[in-house]
Amino acid sequence: MTDRFDPASFSQSWPMPSKPRPIVTFGAGSIVGDAHFPAYRKAGFPVAGLYDPDQAKARKLAAEWNVRAFTSVAEAASVEGAIFDLATPPARHAGVLEALPDGAVALIQKPMGNNLEEATEILEICRRKKLSAAVNFQLRFAPMMLALKDAIAKGWLGEVVDFDAWLALDTPWQLWEFLLKAPRVEIAMHSIHYLDLIRQLLGDPAGVHARTLGHPNHTVAQTRTSAILDYGETVRCSLSINHDHKFGRRHQACEFRISGTEGAAWLQLGVNLDYPRGEPDILEIYPKGGDGWVPVPLSGAWFPDAFVGRMANVQRFAAGEDAELVSSVEDAWNTMALVEAAYRSSAAPATPLARKP
Repeated sequence: MTDRFDPASFSQSWPMPSKPRPIVTFGAGSIVGDAHFPAYRKAGFPVAGLYDPDQAKARKLAAEWNVRAFTSVAEAASVEGAIFDLATPPARHAGVLEALPDGAVALIQKPMGNNLEEATEILEICRRKKLSAAVNFQLRFAPMMLALKDAIAKGWLGEVVDFDAWLALDTPWQLWEFLLKAPRVEIAMHSIHYLDLIRQLLGDPAGVHARTLGHPNHTVAQTRTSAILDYGETVRCSLSINHDHKFGRRHQACEFRISGTEGAAWLQLGVNLDYPRGEPDILEIYPKGGDGWVPVPLSGAWFPDAFVGRMANVQRFAAGEDAELVSSVEDAWNTMALVEAAYRSSAAPATPLARKP
């Protein structure tokens, strides 16, 4: 660690590939137009085209971004040397992966299937076809998270002993039509990002206590979650997630608090506040030996910059420029195992209170 805390010194971006491959995207949902394509255009990554079984939707999005709309999975999968970008619902991942040429490179939208059984099927497909495949846990690549991890690595927080995620916001679930009737929503489709990031920071927990539930004002399966991850006697890790705080911006929140033995960090994940327009991301650090909170100037935001870094790592790994494929399917399976354990915990009865004698 250096002697002087410099908030502008932390790494916030991923190196770019020297010769990006063309990208073929499967899916034409809102996440493609809101995040994937803006990120790829910003980074200068070439997009060969997209495919969606809803051809009208595919043609409309392709026209907006001046790319080709493929007419079939097979046609899209035939693009030579492409990075295949699966922005598909979780139940469709396996079928698309089966259609890709052996040895292809793929980036798979989270979650890695609807459940751990489907995640295992996807893992086995990737192993059998020798696919270089990663899961799009792009929060790991957000500028604020790269800076946080750099600060931790340089010792400015000491040993991390507390991690709190606190969300109270109004999420527009109607933007994702396939989620409105899905049996698993909040943990599988949203908090999975936080669980994955926590795994990267703290490693795999021994277990999880969780309760996830819906809300009487709508029919989305789950939109509220409380969870505690078990990291033994030193680290406390908890998540309080409420997507139904529809009472104005004043007391809404989307933030992490990370405390160490000698310093701390506070982050605002701005995109979730008024999604998809969002608010600025914020990172502040109370550094080891400091006497107050110091803002870290950020060079970008979760959306779309994390998608740039996520794809850059895939591109660089395919070219041999990165030694590690971050969030590979082998690693992402462990995040899915944590998600599965959270749902099992939620379905199990709580510890009952003793009855008065």
